[in-house]
Amino acid sequence: MNYWLFKTEPHTYHFSQLVKDKKTNWDQVRNYQARNYLRQVKKGDLALIYHSGDEKAVVGIAKVIQEAYPDIDPEGGDWVQIDIAPVKTLRVPVELKIIKSTKELSEMPLIKQSRLSVMPITESQFKWIESLSILKK
Repeated sequence: MNYWLFKTEPHTYHFSQLVKDKKTNWDQVRNYQARNYLRQVKKGDLALIYHSGDEKAVVGIAKVIQEAYPDIDPEGGDWVQIDIAPVKTLRVPVELKIIKSTKELSEMPLIKQSRLSVMPITESQFKWIESLSILKK
């Protein structure tokens, strides 16, 4: 299994909407590096869902239920999308400032390539984020 971090603007698609919808397609990724990562995503992989914008926090966990398939763009391009389903909402969102101040997370792509919307993370980073949500009150 691989681990990922997917970013979304909460006003565009909020994690609570994914919970309500029970599944969605993760589409409209228009960055070549992020697209290449989406092509590597496998069914069963887990992803942290990060709300960018004003929230700047990991808010939930999703599971990949469909690997990459075409995301048709009327303007052209070789884009892909995947399908995901919610696993759980984090007890407490893990804010970017906490991630940045946690030594064990200092190498996360979220810190080093903050504008990328799809990025691989390690199992250890995934588990640290999950544990930070449980520990916070």
